[in-house]
Amino acid sequence: MKIKVFKIRLPQEYLHKDQKALDDFLSSHEIIKTETAFVQDENYWSVVLYFEEFKTTGTSVKESKVIKYSAENDVLSADEVKILDALKLWRSEKAREQSLPTYFIASNKELMSVAKYKPAKKEELLEIKGFGKHKIENYGEEILEILESI
Repeated sequence: MKIKVFKIRLPQEYLHKDQKALDDFLSSHEIIKTETAFVQDENYWSVVLYFEEFKTTGTSVKESKVIKYSAENDVLSADEVKILDALKLWRSEKAREQSLPTYFIASNKELMSVAKYKPAKKEELLEIKGFGKHKIENYGEEILEILESI
């Protein structure tokens, strides 16, 4: 297991760049655990990620694991917008409960992909880009319950 620390500075000139660096890292590593703390004196979030590198070997390539569903710039139907709004509300509440930034729970693109793909089982969540074992263990049941209720 490896550890990486990110500094998410809140002033507007840094925020987008810092968040993009974190998002890029999250999309290319298997996150095992996260810890966050707000550093009030300097006005930034400290993000500690415990992770494993995706292992690639020269002898074996698993195409099916690489290609995952992602709603890039898809237009959502009215029903999908309702699902997305419910997922965003759930994410905000979950982030507040856990004292985490909302993008730690799930990014907007991940929630949009869930709204478009509409998985019915935890295994189907694995087919959506951004959803790994850790995220599904922590939030999968709740996401599926939201999908069932709408």
